Amino acid sequence: MTFSFRIDRILGDRPFAEVSDPVLAVDDEGRGLLAVAGVHEFGSTAPVGVYGTDDLACRALVHARYPVHAMAFHPRLPLLAVGTGHYDGGYFFEGELLLLDLETGSATSLIEHELGRQVLGLEWLSEQELRVLMAPPDDWQDKDAWSEGHVAVVHRPDWRVVPPRSITGYDLAGPRVAAPRTDRREHARQTVSGLSTNWDPRRNIRAVEELCDGRIVATLDRVRLECWLPSGRRQWAVRDDDGGGRDIVIAADERSAWVGLVRPPWEERAQAVVRLALQDGAQLDHLTPCSSVSLVRCADGLPALAPAGRNGERSRLRIRRGSRIYFLGTASMKGGQQPERGEVWVAAADLGFIPVAGRPREPGGAGGNQLFPYSWKPGETHFAGPGVETADGDLIHAGTVYHGHGLQPGGSFVVRRAVASGEPTWVFRTDRKATDLDHDTETVYVTYDDGEIVGLDLRDGSVRWRRHLAVAGVPVVATALTVAEPGRLLIGTADGRILDCSTVQEVPMLCTHAASLTDQSSPVMLSIEGTG
Repeated sequence: MTFSFRIDRILGDRPFAEVSDPVLAVDDEGRGLLAVAGVHEFGSTAPVGVYGTDDLACRALVHARYPVHAMAFHPRLPLLAVGTGHYDGGYFFEGELLLLDLETGSATSLIEHELGRQVLGLEWLSEQELRVLMAPPDDWQDKDAWSEGHVAVVHRPDWRVVPPRSITGYDLAGPRVAAPRTDRREHARQTVSGLSTNWDPRRNIRAVEELCDGRIVATLDRVRLECWLPSGRRQWAVRDDDGGGRDIVIAADERSAWVGLVRPPWEERAQAVVRLALQDGAQLDHLTPCSSVSLVRCADGLPALAPAGRNGERSRLRIRRGSRIYFLGTASMKGGQQPERGEVWVAAADLGFIPVAGRPREPGGAGGNQLFPYSWKPGETHFAGPGVETADGDLIHAGTVYHGHGLQPGGSFVVRRAVASGEPTWVFRTDRKATDLDHDTETVYVTYDDGEIVGLDLRDGSVRWRRHLAVAGVPVVATALTVAEPGRLLIGTADGRILDCSTVQEVPMLCTHAASLTDQSSPVMLSIEGTG
């Protein structure tokens, strides 16, 4: 069976979209190239994009594990050296020296040591010699470790063939020198502004919904809510420098929307939930729950606050369109038997009465009914993820399996479960964490943190199709997903764009007919071979 997937429209597109908020920019005037590094986010990566200064097209993109401090173009070869790193919070300065091949787009990590080194400066002295400025390996009994470092000159006859992890401690040995930590953010912003005034440091679309009049609203980093007109122009946006919006529930009359706000994990302030007018974004109401919650849309279209636990995203089970309010909780006595100590169960609270003034429902003091253990496999601890309730009352949700060394192969899952028993109807496993999911009458759509989107058969979980998302040939990662109508998806991305997409099952036709129907002005369509 063959399916087609295409991006019909892009909202929030702009120059330097791939790096969002620049912190470092280095140019190569001779080749007309500009390397731009973006902000490193907590628990995520730092993007590095290489652009042509004539057309501002992205020529290469890599995501670094650590914040980027230095970049240098090779004087002749199509290579970019990238220095990254940070302090681990207790002892070590760790990081990487990356070598990005501008022709293939592949990046190689060069330092042999497991923790690497925090690289603060890079300079090509010749075609064979690279000067590397590094922080000390650690700050043990070293009060000057934050202002000094070591410098070394690494020699390689041909940098195009340097193997991974081949630069040793001996190569990086060098004298102690001053190593100031310079903030180059303002210079980077001035550089990209000089090439285009249309760049915008937007990133991380967290939720996206469509209104009946064709407008699209979204939450994202540092923006509580924004609204886009059918013409593709942004009508308004409500800024929020504290963190931005997360969940959205549109009111039945589409005159307002409830928005759950994000607070940084290190802040003690309570998370807020606000009601905003969809005409102009004006705030109409405000709630401050006593604990962390997920704002969800129930099956009747009304908002509810689902307890989100105390373990961040790991305990945040967000079930959309539920006939009850679902959440995770530590089990107590159940059916006369005591569950295992600390065992996590799925619980549900009835929707009950409708609060006054259209405010979100909240579970009552009893905390809901325990349904079944969240982990269906004995001995496995499962972390929460996004989910939906199907029309026949089953739950489909994503999650990950806890392992002391991080996510393991096959440790990410999407499962369909009968609410009555919690038993899986089907399970789909993969190696990457799901970022969002939704479904229509036939397909469950799942997006992953490596940029893949997968279409699963709603009935049996088999793969109908899968592909990696790309815009203009450059990979993008989906962070939000909503089915606007059967076969039509709204996808928010980590770089702050909103993709209006469609997917349909292709009907075989004769080549001559296909050629006669070709429209050069229509969006490019990718055919995807699926199973089923």
